[in-house]
Amino acid sequence: MPRITNPVALIILMCLCEVLTTLDIFAFAALLPYFGELWTLSSTDLGWISGIFFAGYTLAVPVLVSLTDRIDARPIYMAGAATIAISSVGFALLAEGFWTAMLFRFLAGAGFAGAYMPGLRVLVDRYAGTNQGRAVAYYTGCFSLGVGMSYLTAGEVQALFGWRMVFWTTAGAATLAVILVALLLRPVKPVRAVVSSHLLDFRPVLQDRKVLGYVLCYGVHAWELLGLRAWIVAFLAYNYAINGGGWFAPTHAAALGALLAIGASILGGELAVRYGRRRVIGSIMAISAIMACAIGFAGDAPYGVLVVATLIYIIFVQGESAALTTGTLQAAPPGRQGATLAVHTICGFTGGCFGPIVFGVVLDLTGGGATANSWGIAFISLGAAVGMGPLFLMLTKRRVANL
Repeated sequence: MPRITNPVALIILMCLCEVLTTLDIFAFAALLPYFGELWTLSSTDLGWISGIFFAGYTLAVPVLVSLTDRIDARPIYMAGAATIAISSVGFALLAEGFWTAMLFRFLAGAGFAGAYMPGLRVLVDRYAGTNQGRAVAYYTGCFSLGVGMSYLTAGEVQALFGWRMVFWTTAGAATLAVILVALLLRPVKPVRAVVSSHLLDFRPVLQDRKVLGYVLCYGVHAWELLGLRAWIVAFLAYNYAINGGGWFAPTHAAALGALLAIGASILGGELAVRYGRRRVIGSIMAISAIMACAIGFAGDAPYGVLVVATLIYIIFVQGESAALTTGTLQAAPPGRQGATLAVHTICGFTGGCFGPIVFGVVLDLTGGGATANSWGIAFISLGAAVGMGPLFLMLTKRRVANL
């Protein structure tokens, strides 16, 4: 079978595979209210199960992404996608409560560590187009398409066939991604670092203030983004139970928000190129922090009004994502893109791990999400995190090429 070399076809393939491997990521979050009742779980329990996925990701990503500086990212990607498939099968067959859910969601996160950023490296190492930044923007933007499909697939499949079939579906999707990459992409050799170092030696990356500024920003960005994505269905379901909403269920709203986030990420990347990366990222983060501190207190508003307000909030939450990742890649020391991406994702998904957990703990401490005030205080935990982003951007002001 002929291998893909055309830049446009390469972007399409890797974005498709990204969607396939991302179907699993918020399958549990989409069914959060259902699992809470099924297994009698508290908000803290639900936050832990949501957050443990990103703990698995964070623990696996240093080795897996750093390896892409030394070997082709393609086999790493295929192993990661295969692990996602295995964890989904395990969840479908064996999950029966808090601890088994924790185990298989942790394994799924470790698998995603081998798929997400190594997938970006698969794309970048083979991309022969003139604007690598746009390829990165499309890839990071399509993460949101996968998130949208994750919510939508989980909600619809669960309604028709039950929750176990949801995870059989995500297992099949991840398996298809393995097959596509194996058949359609040729092996390549990565650009090696000029100075040899230990696989997990991140000192050259951490000593670069510009890189450090971007990765710290990505950490608080992911705290807010993944905290919101873990709890958005439950938040809207709280309102839906009070006010109703007809056929437009909370999972539909979450899926639509994820689709809008694609355009927001790409637009944010383009604005960063045109008006300055620091200025655009800082402005978006400040607006997002303000909205986070307000949105939860509107939890009793009419369902349609709350959905619209939440969708607008999602646009700002996602807006700086591509700009941050591109900034990190462009600031990476020569030959250390893999190590830089490892630090970037460690910081990001550490935030992504704590975001859902802290949100759930705050909900339990303020009444378990039984009132709008409880949700409002929980959302402040997201706003407080992302509000630190503009401060971290100050680290990126050293004199280098115009980024």
